[in-house]
Amino acid sequence: MPAQILDGRALGAIIKDELKAKARKRAEELGWPPGLAIVRVGEEAASAVYIKQLLRVAAEIGVDAQLISLESDNTIDETLSTELSRLNEDAHIQGIIIQMPLPPHLSQQSAANAIASTKDVDGISPRSAGNLFLGLPSFVPSTSAAIMEALDRAGINPAGKRAVVVGRSNVVGKPLSFLLLQRNATVTICGRQTRSLGAITRLADILVAAAGQARLITAEMVKPGAAVIDVGINVKPEGGITGDVDFEGVKAVAGAITPVPGGIGLLTNLMVMKQVIEGER
Repeated sequence: MPAQILDGRALGAIIKDELKAKARKRAEELGWPPGLAIVRVGEEAASAVYIKQLLRVAAEIGVDAQLISLESDNTIDETLSTELSRLNEDAHIQGIIIQMPLPPHLSQQSAANAIASTKDVDGISPRSAGNLFLGLPSFVPSTSAAIMEALDRAGINPAGKRAVVVGRSNVVGKPLSFLLLQRNATVTICGRQTRSLGAITRLADILVAAAGQARLITAEMVKPGAAVIDVGINVKPEGGITGDVDFEGVKAVAGAITPVPGGIGLLTNLMVMKQVIEGER
């Protein structure tokens, strides 16, 4: 049988309606709409597109999102830290995001440290990472949260299953591995240079591709019936994007699969909003 397509558009519409209701309830509790501050340093084009999407989704759901733009040529660590301190103290702000990467003269680690742990809805601070490692309540990077949401909505329980995560980044591979461990999966983390990668991925009941290499995962690397989650976003020479998975080949083998585009990427912004609405961790 062909794989179940985990459609991010359809799932996102359901989640968006749920979040609208939660945002209204949260606004009643707070006395104001839950607030999100997006801090951008400079005018990097790709980040502008992402921020525009965040602002649009926030408005649709009922989150009061504001963009704070700082000039890259004269912003030093102290200036950014001062702005973050102000936002930390603002009761109307429930979440803070710093658009990464920062310009080279600014410290990403210092910026992450400057965000109050109760407002770190991007899950980038050492406190959030430490809590995740320890299995304590924590904000988590939105893509990792989106993957877990997609699995849950599809009725795919990680407990007792072998999960293989291809990719070791701090925003997807590593945090996702801990989330899967917390759900009692047996987890293996691989990279593009892992020897005999296909032999390892063929053992996976849940296979997550987040390595950043187009069509890295092919049909012969997938266990029949496995759930395959593709997080890759790779620009094709002819235009458009493709994932880390050979979608057409793998969907004939897998039990469930996410497309690119139209899969996990559509859920990531919603997971940011969910963490803003749910509040302190």
